[in-house]
Amino acid sequence: MTGPQAIKAAFHNTLGKFTLDTTFEVPARGVTALFGPSGCGKTTVLRCIAGLIRVKDGYFDIDGEIWQDRDLTFLPTYRRPLGYVFQEASLFPHMSVRRNLLFGAPPQLPADRPAIDFDEVVDLLGIRALLDRSPRNLSGGERQRVGIGRALLTQPRLLLMDEPLSALDRATKGEILPFIEKLRDHFALPIFYITHDMTEVERLADTMILLDKGHIVASGLLADLQSDPALPLAMGRGAAVTLDGRVEAYDAAYGLLTVGVRGGRFIEPAAAAPVGEPRRVRVIASDVSLAREPPSETSILNIGPGRVVEARPVDGHEIVAVVSLGADGKGARLLSRLTRKAWDQLALADGAPVYVQVKAVSLSAGRSE
Repeated sequence: MTGPQAIKAAFHNTLGKFTLDTTFEVPARGVTALFGPSGCGKTTVLRCIAGLIRVKDGYFDIDGEIWQDRDLTFLPTYRRPLGYVFQEASLFPHMSVRRNLLFGAPPQLPADRPAIDFDEVVDLLGIRALLDRSPRNLSGGERQRVGIGRALLTQPRLLLMDEPLSALDRATKGEILPFIEKLRDHFALPIFYITHDMTEVERLADTMILLDKGHIVASGLLADLQSDPALPLAMGRGAAVTLDGRVEAYDAAYGLLTVGVRGGRFIEPAAAAPVGEPRRVRVIASDVSLAREPPSETSILNIGPGRVVEARPVDGHEIVAVVSLGADGKGARLLSRLTRKAWDQLALADGAPVYVQVKAVSLSAGRSE
């Protein structure tokens, strides 16, 4: 990406025994996930962005505003308009929720960007009933929502979230994720998001930076990286692709929602939703099978034409195939994990026309443009 509405960064340094060598450019909107194994440098990159670590060979530019350059330009952390959400909310126990939210809020609202309103944040995060309570009397999920609200009310140009759900149990994570989806969609605010949980990436991220040992393995749109068989994401047993779609129809008699994506559509049991509403569609590779002829007499509802784009062996017995939806093979890409025997019996090869059968998909809130 070039031109306006971009974040450009480069951090190169040796920190003890750890070498950081990262250069990336991502949109100045939406969620960019930093993903990789423990110790790969995710938090180090976030701390460089925040100015908490100063590397000599560093550069950071958010939509034309330079926070660090290789000359003497270096904005200290307190001068960088950013919000930081940590694993623990770290609320002040002697202050009410209201006072915690307002702690760090600037005395004057920014003139160079839309202000983030207190009531807007409170209602978005569902914490109005908590305003007069003490943090001591909040659940873990409630504390984290307050911590997110406090970061937003600092009026940031950029929000940094360092594993904000890692201290929560799975049920509480499920409660918090919809609130993060709401803030992603509601505010035109770029977010860098660190997590070890791929399901969080699939729910929230638009862009991904894949890190390993301080180096960037790949960066780009989430669906592009997920469907690249040269990357480890596509080769794992739980590999999946996340697509952006929109509601096309609802069948009230059967409770089925139809969501269209580029080159195809998916039908799945779901609550009614307005036509045109965005949805995020997650398709697991092991739920995608391929056929040479149009299947008949089947319980699978999601069947459509496609073409094999590329295939790679997982081992001696299984293959991961990349398949583009649509008869012309120009639609969205999915992964299909199949046995080598099935591949040989169907005489599949790159470019082969197929019928794509998807047993099931999962739907979540999509990002509004």
